[in-house]
Amino acid sequence: MTTLHTIFFYIFSTVLLVAAFRVITARNPVHAVIYLVLTFFQAAAIWLLLKAEFLAIVLVLVYVGAVMVLFLFVLMMLNFDVKAMREGFWKLFPAAAAVGGICFGAAHVKKHVQTA
Repeated sequence: MTTLHTIFFYIFSTVLLVAAFRVITARNPVHAVIYLVLTFFQAAAIWLLLKAEFLAIVLVLVYVGAVMVLFLFVLMMLNFDVKAMREGFWKLFPAAAAVGGICFGAAHVKKHVQTA
């Protein structure tokens, strides 16, 4: 029984990580939303494996049922130009990577300070 749960956990986790990566790398915003919905469903499946059914249902109902529908509605209503948004991405990428590295380093240092 435990090995079956472990296999399902690895399957759900792998799909969750791939879908989360595709959320930030998808060129089409609608595809990114669909991958985000897949990510939420995989997270709910992991909650179900942990026997936390209420949290899984709340995740699906609140995030997939409300937030994603609202996000898609706003996305469709705005109809913004994706190419214009992507032009400045590589120009700002080094600064964003530096800020991410600083945040990661601060969290890592804080973890070691709390355990000492």
